[in-house]
Amino acid sequence: MPLYEYVCESCDHNFEAMQSLNTKPEDTTCPKCQAAKSRRVMSSFASKIVGTHKTGFAEIKAYNMHDERMDKLKKLPPMMGQRAAPTEANSQPSSSE
Repeated sequence: MPLYEYVCESCDHNFEAMQSLNTKPEDTTCPKCQAAKSRRVMSSFASKIVGTHKTGFAEIKAYNMHDERMDKLKKLPPMMGQRAAPTEANSQPSSSE
């Protein structure tokens, strides 16, 4: 169950209440003056990740590694090498007699 923060509009008392999601803020009574004029206040929350697995980090790391590998592969020469176009210099046998 979530913990909600309230402020009483009658006595300006701030308090917290653990309630179900279906509870209406208007039905919450102030613990100090017992008035049913409480208003829910927007507040921050805390979360705790337990264990070594943090959601999404492994996937992000895999994508980054994939991108790095693809960048390295782009820098390599093509797998199927091409012959140099024949010229007079490389088409005649060498005469080293």
